[in-house]
Amino acid sequence: MSMFSIFGVSGSAISAQSQRLNTVASNLANVDAVAGPDGKAYKARQVIFQSAPMGPEGSAGVRVSAIQENDAPGKRVLDPQHPLADPQGYVTHSNVNAVEEMVNMISASRSYQNNVEVMNTAKSLLLKTLQMGQ
Repeated sequence: MSMFSIFGVSGSAISAQSQRLNTVASNLANVDAVAGPDGKAYKARQVIFQSAPMGPEGSAGVRVSAIQENDAPGKRVLDPQHPLADPQGYVTHSNVNAVEEMVNMISASRSYQNNVEVMNTAKSLLLKTLQMGQ
């Protein structure tokens, strides 16, 4: 694997973690949602990663293969006065767990930062290699 392929591998990871951060932000924005435009409660989404070949050297990066909805049922709260309550008086909230999403956000953020650091270190090493020839 060449030094230059490090940029492709880390770049693919940065792109994937960026999509993960956007998905987490969407989940957190809907943590208290009751119903979406289709009349159903918001379902938490999760990013699924897959390895991806990054060139003829055999290096592998990462890409987002899918964004899946969590099929867990939403929290049901008794509130007969709510306009979206069902006939029994229950309102179904989103199935987003704020604590899990915060942990996911911290993990994605750290992964993003680590890949930026890898790219900066590779750049620094390449510059020092070029300076050795002077």
